[in-house]
Amino acid sequence: MASDPPPQAGSQPDQNVWERVAAMAEFRALLAAKARFIVPATLFFVVYYFALPVLVGFARPFMETAVLGPVNIAYLFALSQFFMAWMVAWLYIRAAERFDARARTVLEKVALEEPGDAGLRPGSE
Repeated sequence: MASDPPPQAGSQPDQNVWERVAAMAEFRALLAAKARFIVPATLFFVVYYFALPVLVGFARPFMETAVLGPVNIAYLFALSQFFMAWMVAWLYIRAAERFDARARTVLEKVALEEPGDAGLRPGSE
């Protein structure tokens, strides 16, 4: 069994760098912005997703209401979940572009503070 090669000097950022990043106002603002999007989006989608079985169980006559021939509200609601998932994904992609821009700003600021640490420079991954 071969042993892992020893890490190269400078291949892992210094722990102090990560502590400084975690303490940066920009980084904390980035995490807060992500949470402001992800938590409500997740809660909305979970409620929307579980609304179908709940409504089918507790509002069956309403969900059986025919809309177009044999197609009822329950079928349309189930179909709408696909569109809702795509909408949430599209909204996340838009928000992720802003998150990425903010993350690049944080990385650039760290790279300016630590000029010898190429592992933290944007685009070095």
